[in-house]
Amino acid sequence: MRIITGKLKGRTVPVPKTGELRPTSDRTKEGLFAVIDARVYFDNTRVLDLFAGSGNLGFEAISRGSESCLFVDEEVKHIRQIEKTAKIFGVDGQISTLAADVETLLQQHHGRFDFVFADPPYDYFRMAEMIDTIVSEHWLNEDGWFILEHDKRHDFSSHEHCVFSKSYGRTIVSIFKLNPGDF
Repeated sequence: MRIITGKLKGRTVPVPKTGELRPTSDRTKEGLFAVIDARVYFDNTRVLDLFAGSGNLGFEAISRGSESCLFVDEEVKHIRQIEKTAKIFGVDGQISTLAADVETLLQQHHGRFDFVFADPPYDYFRMAEMIDTIVSEHWLNEDGWFILEHDKRHDFSSHEHCVFSKSYGRTIVSIFKLNPGDF
């Protein structure tokens, strides 16, 4: 996986060899970031990358100008690889990491973010709850975006906060905002 654009353009994001990851494809990532770039800038934004895996989405946001990213993954090996990658990329001062279960994290309050990315396992059983928690419990800034990757077994296009839903092969990207009229 490569960083598409920005200050880290062309850098390769290594994938930890844990057998537990389904990294976001370049096609999906390119489509997702094109939707965002058409509407807002990443400059000086705060990002939360849930189920971070390799850190692919958070590193792309940093490359495009995000000020900081909190990477969360319950697998310590994933977190260690993200920290190593950040150091290699020279952005270790812009990241923080947390080896934690996402449900546990969402029960706590860690501040508001401009972008929250989530790429959970496709069989993640609390996906709908996660959407409501992030959108309704002050995880997003007023103009914040929650970007969720999921498969075709889930359809969130009719959710009151869903402003975008598009299929990229077997992956669907759904975007949620506190104020859907602001999309």
